[in-house]
Amino acid sequence: MNAMDEPMSNNQKPASLHDWLSTPLGAYVLDRERAWLDQTTPDIFGYHALQLGLPQVDLLRESRIVQRLRVDPAQGADLRAGFGELPIATQSVDLVLLPHLLEFADAPHDILREIDRIMIPEGRLIILGFNPWSLFGARRVLGGAKDVPWSGRFVSLVRIKDWLSLLGFDVSAGNLACYAPPMKSEKWIRRFGFLEQAGDRWWGVSGGVYMLQAIKRVRGMRIITPAWADKKAAEKKFATAAKQQEAARSSTHLTLIK
Repeated sequence: MNAMDEPMSNNQKPASLHDWLSTPLGAYVLDRERAWLDQTTPDIFGYHALQLGLPQVDLLRESRIVQRLRVDPAQGADLRAGFGELPIATQSVDLVLLPHLLEFADAPHDILREIDRIMIPEGRLIILGFNPWSLFGARRVLGGAKDVPWSGRFVSLVRIKDWLSLLGFDVSAGNLACYAPPMKSEKWIRRFGFLEQAGDRWWGVSGGVYMLQAIKRVRGMRIITPAWADKKAAEKKFATAAKQQEAARSSTHLTLIK
């Protein structure tokens, strides 16, 4: 059993998001996020993928992209760097994953702009976030926001979509999960496990966490087609014009006869 699998004591206060993920409630969240990522990431292809934050946890473990890096300023990352100034070439990355990064960032807009810079056209961005319009959000408001993860600034789905839209990203897929109340006890979390299916069906917008996938669009980009396709299109256009001219001549001829 490694450190990631050992649950923290309910009396211990997590010092970081990674520590919180080893608590019963954090493990509950991580389990559902991993289940969605394990189904989603294998369908995303490319050459380079980045996970920004949480370097201790491999959230791209099922990705088929071979070159994967976990980026973080702290030790333990494959690449130590600040999120707002990544030492990555422009338009070189196919997939970027942000696991609860925007909630704890001082300048989330700068991070998204930097991701826009390094991502190739049609690249994929995945964002994991805590939903403020949920029982998790209510726990943050009513229970105080001193400890992780409640100390983060939860960003709503609507705002995230607005930020992405301004940068030219289109949301292509997503999911909400973790409908059970945010309790410390693993026993009580299991007792409320039935709310997962019920939540998806009856109150889907109130999941404790959201998982969002977006595609980087380049407006006005012209798709380059093979030369034979251009030639075929030109021939078709010429044939259409010839038919129109022939129809016009026939119409004129009939008019003269009358």
